Amino acid sequence: MNRIGIMAALHEEIADLLATMEEVSITRIGMRDYHTGYLHGQPCVVVLARIGKVAAAATAVTLIREFGVDRLIFSGLAGGVASHVKVGDVVVAATLLQHDLDASPLFSRHEIPLLGCKRLFVDRELCSLMEAAARGYLENDWAREISPATRDTFQLSTPVLHVGLIVSGDQFVNSATAVQGLRHDLPDALCVEMEGAAVAQVCHEYGARFAVMRTVSDRADDDASHDFSGFLAAVASHYSAGILRRLLDAM
Repeated sequence: MNRIGIMAALHEEIADLLATMEEVSITRIGMRDYHTGYLHGQPCVVVLARIGKVAAAATAVTLIREFGVDRLIFSGLAGGVASHVKVGDVVVAATLLQHDLDASPLFSRHEIPLLGCKRLFVDRELCSLMEAAARGYLENDWAREISPATRDTFQLSTPVLHVGLIVSGDQFVNSATAVQGLRHDLPDALCVEMEGAAVAQVCHEYGARFAVMRTVSDRADDDASHDFSGFLAAVASHYSAGILRRLLDAM
């Protein structure tokens, strides 16, 4: 049976999914609990990947090899990089890149050694389904699930969906200087996070289909760490559950 793998870096991002999962069995591998069961009629494996590229890559390999996952979804938070990407927006990856990868002079900066590429492309069909799910959530569910008080707290207006480049690295970007550096080096980068491009590389090497969706929790600037935890609990957990619910229904 082909299953859909669902990954997140933080527990709050999958808590609602685990609460609604049916016929659940839990397998512990490599200090992670893999929850196998059904979500909205779809056979799924849901797992907390933990934070960072190594943790995400190890989890993705296990999903593919041990659970037969052929479609992998990563959902989580990110810091906005592009000037038009605001807190509360959603970014769906079309391509992903490791912004901290530099094996020069053996390979050009950002190039993945021996793969001959810098950017990895998501599965087009899954990307389209994720776009539709995110758009449906923002247009129909967001106003009902995110209270006016929460919107005021985080200064949320009308959230926007973006599709394009997501960059990943093993660092929590939280300075205006670092953001300016990313904009200079990767002018089409929409947001920055710590796992997606590593999952993309694993899926590329194993021939697995994948998609990555991120909710923008901060501007990756000096206030990023202050905004992060509260936004995760009050906003992002709703986004993740709501968008994935729509995605699974469509699949």
